Amino acid sequence: MLCQFSFENFKSYRDETTFDFQAEALPEFQDTLLTTTKGSDLLPVGVLYGPNGGGKTNLLQAFCCLISLVVKPIKGLDKNREGMIVQHHISRTPFLLDTESKDKPTVFRVFFRIETREYQYYLSLKDEIVYEALYWKNIGGKRTGVVFERDGQKIELGPSINKSTINREVNPKMPYLSFLAINYDLPVINEVQGWFESCIILNFGNPLSELKIVFSPDGSIEKSTVHALNHIGIDLSGYRFDEEQQRLFTKRTIDGEVFELPFSDESDGTKKMIVALPILMIALQQGRMVVVDELDAKLHPKLLRYIIMLFKNPDVNQHGAQLLFTSHDMSTMKNTVFRRDEIWFAAEDDDHQSKIYSLSDIRQEDNTRIKNTAAYDKQYLEGRYGADPYFSNMTGGDWA
Repeated sequence: MLCQFSFENFKSYRDETTFDFQAEALPEFQDTLLTTTKGSDLLPVGVLYGPNGGGKTNLLQAFCCLISLVVKPIKGLDKNREGMIVQHHISRTPFLLDTESKDKPTVFRVFFRIETREYQYYLSLKDEIVYEALYWKNIGGKRTGVVFERDGQKIELGPSINKSTINREVNPKMPYLSFLAINYDLPVINEVQGWFESCIILNFGNPLSELKIVFSPDGSIEKSTVHALNHIGIDLSGYRFDEEQQRLFTKRTIDGEVFELPFSDESDGTKKMIVALPILMIALQQGRMVVVDELDAKLHPKLLRYIIMLFKNPDVNQHGAQLLFTSHDMSTMKNTVFRRDEIWFAAEDDDHQSKIYSLSDIRQEDNTRIKNTAAYDKQYLEGRYGADPYFSNMTGGDWA
């Protein structure tokens, strides 16, 4: 489970920026939180709103860039590697609107939990890796252990992997984490690498590229997908992939007779749900992280709410799956859907730097939080959550 993601000097973000999945002490939706025996509760969902050009997509791309950097070397060796459902390579691009940032490294930091451990992974790079490190500790514990630290080409190994047979010479462009995962069978490395590979970057640009996951040998994915589609009012009885034509057909049963339609003839919303639901079901079954840009695009608000509630329903989300997405849909920006710390905003400041803040960060004129009974969508459209001249005042005026 993702606890926190930080980065700096990436696209429209110059300064350090942190997106936090650690739940705050808020009264609403406590039963939806992802709980562990020790440590803070985590959020199942995070959504990012904001104007066009504010930096929503760039934040998701920063996370995807880190995933790509770690996963790409392995995916290049094994294109059919089990577990890697959807991955898209995002290149590193520094902040370009000042004279200094283009020559500075881009820095990524990610904190995540696997079973009883919390890991911290750092990666700093320009054209080559500048710094990289992996640390671990028991959840709720205070002692942090070093797995490895890399400063340029100098690599120090922690006790868990410090063996004479471990090579400390690596391509300066390759993450050492990826190098170790490719060349050695080390339990701690396999566990961490597996988390990166489990993250799903869902892209709807070319749906046919995602359709392999719609099928399973025993038909279980098709069955659960059709059931979910029927539950939200999309009346399909099944689907079929024609290997010869490389085309997907949807099925409808009318008066006992089965009729087929080409997938391309379905509405955009139906096509999106057919592609998304099997992947989301697997994420929920296996406790994976899913990242989606503009999840609301071409979806009816009720369908969007349905997807959100799958992750917020503890009876469905029993394995710690999480969803991070961007949206422009105001109909779901409500206190009946989200906790205040699940709603985030992105906007550019006067220097064209993107900044983010959560709804729970915002303070009213009397320095109190926005109430969890407020009409979030109405107040946002009134400009109370991010429009000038209140932009700097709402978070205390200090973005550092």
